[in-house]
Amino acid sequence: MFSGIVEEAAIVVDKVSDRGNLHLTLKCSFVNELKIDQSVSHNGVCLTVVRLTDDTYTVTAIKETLDKTNLGLLEIGDKVNLERSMKINGRLDGHIVQGHVDQTAVCTKVEENGGSWYFTFEYEINKEMAAQGYMTVEKGSVCVNGVSLTVVNSKDNSFQVAIIPYTYEFTNFHQIKEGTVVNLEFDIIGKYLSKLNRYRD
Repeated sequence: MFSGIVEEAAIVVDKVSDRGNLHLTLKCSFVNELKIDQSVSHNGVCLTVVRLTDDTYTVTAIKETLDKTNLGLLEIGDKVNLERSMKINGRLDGHIVQGHVDQTAVCTKVEENGGSWYFTFEYEINKEMAAQGYMTVEKGSVCVNGVSLTVVNSKDNSFQVAIIPYTYEFTNFHQIKEGTVVNLEFDIIGKYLSKLNRYRD
């Protein structure tokens, strides 16, 4: 379980494809605090640490994960948003994030606005899934590349988010431009409420 508050943007230092899986090796400042089998969110995707060195660690993304996320598009040198799992006695500064990406979206516009930025994202809409909460709502929460954000200008297949300078600098949002593919996780509470509503008499 995560909160969508990114700790650091790590750098991809190696990638190896093996029988449909992708092994990603990254470098971050807290490698010495990680352990084998630990869960870490990578651009919003919960992955398990499988190997450690003095200054790097490796995770594996299987084919199903690669099919649903942007991890397969990563190149050496790219930055990846990291968050370790939430402590049960900590503050929930973002929102409840599972680390299970629902689908990808494409950035269609980036606008600078007095020191902040508005990013517009479009995603493929599926009416049956939308009826189960796989959608955005105005002022609701959405997780984009592992970052907990508030939705503005919510439409059927698009939405905007406002990014403050701190988030722009310390996550990989400064690398997102028109055409960039990002990971989306819709709000789990909305999913539960939407599904429960289907069973009302």
